[in-house]
This record gives sequence, C-alpha cells and structure tokens, in this order.
Amino acid sequence: MGNVLLVAEHQHGKLPKTTLIGLTAAKVIAEKTGGSCIAVVLAESTDALAAELTGYGVDVVAVDGPAFATYLADAYANAVCEIVKQKDVEVVVATSTALGKDLLPRVAARLDAGMVPDISDVESATTYKRPMWAGNLIATVEVAGSPRVVSVRGTAFDAAAKGGSGSVEKASVGAGETKMKFVEFAETKSDRPALTDASIVCSGGRGLKNGENFQTVLEPLCDALGAAMGASRAAVDAGFVPNDLQVGQTGKVVAPTLYIAVGISGAIQHLAGMKDSKVIVAINKDEEAPIFQVADYGLVADLFKAVPELTDEVKKLKSA
Repeated sequence: MGNVLLVAEHQHGKLPKTTLIGLTAAKVIAEKTGGSCIAVVLAESTDALAAELTGYGVDVVAVDGPAFATYLADAYANAVCEIVKQKDVEVVVATSTALGKDLLPRVAARLDAGMVPDISDVESATTYKRPMWAGNLIATVEVAGSPRVVSVRGTAFDAAAKGGSGSVEKASVGAGETKMKFVEFAETKSDRPALTDASIVCSGGRGLKNGENFQTVLEPLCDALGAAMGASRAAVDAGFVPNDLQVGQTGKVVAPTLYIAVGISGAIQHLAGMKDSKVIVAINKDEEAPIFQVADYGLVADLFKAVPELTDEVKKLKSA
C-alpha cells in the first residue's frame, strides 16, 4: 500500500483546471495502490492554495519559502523528492502541462524511477495507457519498481469536483543546491479564457492567409462566443499568430465543449490536440479536407464570408 503524490500546479494564486484533472487521476491511481492521495503545494505562501485544495477531499503537504516564489525546476524537484521519501509515496503524478513536462523527468531521474508520460487511463497500480503516434495507437505500459512517475494527459480525465475535507501539514523542505536563477516570466496576457481551460475554442489555420485576418475575421467570433483563440501549426509557423496559441501534437492539447476549426485542413498532428472535444465544427472550402472526418458539423464554404455571418448570428442570439 503506497501513497500517491500529486504535484499541484498553481497560477496567480489559483488552481487551474489542469491541476484538478491531475487530482482526479491521482485519486484513481490511489484506489489501485490502496494508499492515500496527497497533494503537495510549493509556493512562497501556501495558506490559501492549501485550504482550497482540502475542499476537494485531499490531504495537503504545504512547502513554503522564498525559494518557491517562482517555479525553478531543480528547487521543485528537490522538494518533491524529499516529500516522496517522507510520505512513503509509490506514485508521483502531475498533469502534462509545460511545468509537468519540465519537472517530472527530473524527479524520475533523481529517484531512479520509471516514468510513463501523458497517460490517458489507469488499468492497475502499475499499468497505464497512453496515446502514441498522434493518438492512432494506445499503448499499455507496465512500470516495475517503486516509486513510479506519471504525467496525465490534460484531456483524459474530468476535473475533480469539490467535496470532502482534508488536512494541511506544513513540511520543512528546502530547495537544495540550485544552479538556476529566476530572471523573468514573459506572460502573454489576454481577456479571453486560457486555451486549456476554455469551454469554447475557435482555431484558425493557414486558410486565414495572414495575421491580420485572425484579428478581423476570427477574433470577432471568439469575442462573440466568449471563446479562447487557437491556431494550427501551419498558421504559427507562417507567423500569423504567436506559438502559445498552437493546438496540436507539438502545441496544446484541448478538449472543450465546442471546438470550431476555421480554415484548418486537419493534419494528423493537429487532430491529436483537439479530437477529444465534445463537439467539433469545421469550416473549410475544401470538401476533401481531413478535418471533416472528425467534425460533428461541417460547413463547406468560403470562411471569409461564412465566419462573419456566423458572428452576426451569434450576436443576434445573445442580444435577443
């Protein structure tokens, strides 16, 4: 019987949806191991975050200190490894965010532990499923030994719901020897929802032709729907929009309630990042575009005419 440790990521003093998805997966794994699910929070001050996490029915280990005021991989890795040893942890879990992808391999290396990245399902305490080849294959991976390290695909589990209660334990854990120094965090700020948290995503592809059309054609639709804006790799590589908007195998993986693909052909790498969306709408003038094979609703039309008309109709419905 081993415990499961969730590394609880936080942003601007709040728990993002991705952390709650990781918590769901951690609880599922804990049921398989027969141990407890524990969450570790690292921050300069953890009081508010730890209190919020306990509302999801999980015990929290809180690590405070100036060394954790901003994310530094080696400081976080040292602290997580110390908690693993103190709490008899069998499995370390985090969501496959940028932080999770950076941190967990370091933790696995320090613990000399086996790691399974990007899992989509849990078969047993030691066996997990993960997508491969842009989601065309599902591999079943068994990991020997303990501890084990697992990252969770951000669309594979539902976000944990509030309920239950937990305790908070303050842990005295240092950052260890660090060769890193925080310089700056160049954040892209937007009034729109974050891609990975949004319930509606409108993405544009190379069919929009240039960055100006993202602003004049796609942005009004996003604003009318209250949607996050995404883009295909082709649009990002062409310089139409910054790469933090990229959806796909090498970008962000999303699974909103509604995904609207505008001028996107539907290359397999893009589909890998959005095919788990609940409802997919595709607008493309090429009726042979692969995106129509996964779309629930498809419109073969000139996007420069169809999207403004759709935007107007949405505005009419919202004002009615």
